[in-house]
Amino acid sequence: MRRAIIFLTALCSLYGTSLLGQGEIDDQQRIFYRNERSYAAVLQTDGYQLSYREGRRIDLRNKVIYEIEFGMFRHPREIRITNPYYGSNNSFIFGKLHNPFYLRGGIGRQHEMFLKEYRGGIAIRYFYSGGAVLSVNKPIYYRVLHPQTPTSFILKNERFHDDIQWPYDIFGRASFFRGFNEITLIPGLYGKGGFNFEYSPDDRVIHALEIGATLNAFPKKIPIMATEDNRALKLALFASYRIGIIIDPLDPASARIRTLFLRNR
Repeated sequence: MRRAIIFLTALCSLYGTSLLGQGEIDDQQRIFYRNERSYAAVLQTDGYQLSYREGRRIDLRNKVIYEIEFGMFRHPREIRITNPYYGSNNSFIFGKLHNPFYLRGGIGRQHEMFLKEYRGGIAIRYFYSGGAVLSVNKPIYYRVLHPQTPTSFILKNERFHDDIQWPYDIFGRASFFRGFNEITLIPGLYGKGGFNFEYSPDDRVIHALEIGATLNAFPKKIPIMATEDNRALKLALFASYRIGIIIDPLDPASARIRTLFLRNR
């Protein structure tokens, strides 16, 4: 009997040491109804994006997510240069037709595969969403050189056209605000999926890294460059950093943005 007691004591000691080795024991007061509100800066293979997301709890591991995203599409042929002959510091992208911004809104699901069991641990989730996307295509204007004599020229604000053959035909880009009255809209649909790794030591605050892929589908090509390889289907990989707060519906104060800067004591 004495040997059995010694064995059980040693086993409990080893188990306790193993738990401590995994991380600091989490003695925070947990929020049971864990809704979420978060923001993210997203780097994509075809541009940049800002994201806002809300998550509404279904059960312990699942949430419905609602998201609104704003970003800009880029083309793989975009190279920023300056005029090599006239000494202009006004850079431009030769052959670019439009700055295509987009606005997306959708709904999806998030499932928590691995719960965060101790302070300093990582919760791993997968998510997917889909909805509508609107491409807002603003024309780009250049300051185009028109020689008058061998030693003089005039500048005209023009969109890119076939008579512009070389980068030294352009002095630089025109004002960003020129062309707003010529914006065109192309509606479409999108789908997205990925993984979320949430690692915040504070139970009320979200700090997460996300990776995944997005597919945007439009009825016609998005006219970014004066080339034939513009696309109507745009598949991109993304990585993002997300920060936010956990909201308890039973405690309205938990929805305040200042919660991001509070720490458990």
